[in-house]
Parts: sequence; C-alpha cells; structure tokens
Amino acid sequence: MVVLNKIYTKTGDGGDTALGNGSRVSKTSPRVSAYGTVDETNATVGLARLHASGDMDTMLAAIQNDLFDLGADLCRPEMEKDAEAEYPPLRLADSQVSRLEDEIDAINANLATLRSFILPGGSALAAHLHLCRTVSRRAERLCVELSSDESINPATVKYLNRLSDWFFVASRVANENGAKDVLWVPGANR
Repeated sequence: MVVLNKIYTKTGDGGDTALGNGSRVSKTSPRVSAYGTVDETNATVGLARLHASGDMDTMLAAIQNDLFDLGADLCRPEMEKDAEAEYPPLRLADSQVSRLEDEIDAINANLATLRSFILPGGSALAAHLHLCRTVSRRAERLCVELSSDESINPATVKYLNRLSDWFFVASRVANENGAKDVLWVPGANR
C-alpha cells in the first residue's frame, strides 16, 4: 500500500532521486529517463481517455494501470536480487503483453487493409492515440538503451513494442474504423 502524506520531500533538490530499492541515482540516469517516459506515456493516455468511451475507455484504463506496473518494474533495478527483497518487487508479466496482442488482433480484424501510411489526425481521439503511440515508441527506445547497460525485465520492452501497435490500430477504430484516416500523399506539396 502506498501512503503519500507529504508530497514534497526536498530529497531530490540536488538532482538525484531514489529508486525502488532505495539506491539514489541522478535524475538524468537512463533508468529514470525510461520510467519517466513511461509516466509521460501514461499522461498521454489520460488525455486520450477524455475522448474515449465504452470498450475503448475500458481498454485504455487497463493500459494506464499496466503502465504504472511497468514504471514500478523499471524503477526497481537488480532483478537478480528480487528473491532477497523485503517484499516481492512488482514485475510486468508476459500475460499483460499477451492481453495487448489479443486486443490488437480483435481490433484489427474489423479494419480494412492499409494501402497508404496514415498521418496522425482525424478525430480528436485518433490524434491523441497517435500521440500516445509516438511517446510509447520513445519509452521503448529508452528501455532498449537501458537494457544495453543494465538488466531489465524483457517483458517491459515487449509490452511497449505491442503498445505502440495497439495505439495505431485503436486510432484507426477512432477514425470510424479507418474510414476517416488521414492518408499520406507522397510528394503532394512539391
């Protein structure tokens, strides 16, 4: 259970922050950049949800919760020491990746085959989902970069990779199942 009685602690005033295992690192560390961008992704999902309803909103709510799980996973280094932890660290599960894959397959089944690249836009929800897609891609790149120097849960990268695909197909649904997608016209303004 998380208890936040005091919002500011002043412990980060020197430019460092605490990780989930209690160690302190620079706020510019690759790990902090990775989970900070996951948090940014979550904020963009919150904006998208302002325009969502029904099943779309329900799926986006689950994604927001998953992104908090993913951030908690990333803020806890040294996976190899999980067994020694005072309490079991929260790690993203492969089942969360599988759920996204199942949702992508179900959503994409009703969409026409693409014959052009899509420009971000169309409806307000689609535009926000495209923003979610691009921010989640950045989070993925930062996690891959982090994984080149430190051990991370491989499910985090898989999840973010699938998530950007999820946002793409969901944006097409938000554009009346692709009917209102904004198509790229190569060289249109030459």
